Amino acid sequence: MNRLFFSGRAASDPDINTHGSTTVTRLRMISNEYAGKDGDGQRKERQVSIPFSAFGKQAETIAKTVSTGDQLVIEANIRNNNYTDGEGKERYEYNFEIVTFEYGAKGKGKGGDDSR
Repeated sequence: MNRLFFSGRAASDPDINTHGSTTVTRLRMISNEYAGKDGDGQRKERQVSIPFSAFGKQAETIAKTVSTGDQLVIEANIRNNNYTDGEGKERYEYNFEIVTFEYGAKGKGKGGDDSR
């Protein structure tokens, strides 16, 4: 099984939904990574954005405690999410399912209260 470890910040507040009896939270995380040097020899970075999903109690916890800009360290499984669209075309996608996570620094404007 493929595992991913990711450290970054929440790009927006988590989106929580219920599908049948399963609670699902979707969360987009962002981080900067080294992208070489520019023409003047200065370091360049690019922003990486990865969508994550959480299920059940973990989904509820993330939805209640994570806000835009909050830092998380996530361990996730990479799942294949292939499907055929309405026009009959095969679509190939992936889904990162959160296995565990740890809180990092709060986002800007969150103050010093850590009520998580």
